[in-house]
Amino acid sequence: MTDRPRDLSIRSATSGDDDALWAILEPVIRDGTTYPVDPAASREQAFAYWFAADKSVFVAEASGKVVGTYYMKPNSTGPAAHVANAGYMVLPEARAGGVARAMAEDSFARARAMGYRAMQFNLVIATNAAAIHLWRSVGMSEVGRLAQAFRLPEGRYVDALVMYRIL
Repeated sequence: MTDRPRDLSIRSATSGDDDALWAILEPVIRDGTTYPVDPAASREQAFAYWFAADKSVFVAEASGKVVGTYYMKPNSTGPAAHVANAGYMVLPEARAGGVARAMAEDSFARARAMGYRAMQFNLVIATNAAAIHLWRSVGMSEVGRLAQAFRLPEGRYVDALVMYRIL
């Protein structure tokens, strides 16, 4: 299924979402193949990364259950602060259900409303075929490749893509 779930809504995260967010963050972080967070990170360390002061955090809910989350922040500062950056995670059992696409579209709309002119993803792991397919389908373009920029859990180094889209 690739259509947006009919009852999906996206809102700002609250402290009441912490357990639901951990259910999303933990398996992605522990897997160690798609995010630059130590797979052994504690809940507190993961939340410090996800909720860093420069980030706005959102959750996607379907049928009253949090099924996804994303953050958005400036990619840089000063004269480059008009470019947004975002990171997305989906609850494992909700993947391939349109949640990530809905969050991407929501983030682009929010970024435009906040005055951002573009979106940049700095580290899309080259082995994450599902993410690359999704990002290309929503208009992101590969603008760079960082050779051996990410170490997979088994120790192999793989490339990461830099992706960009004018909003």
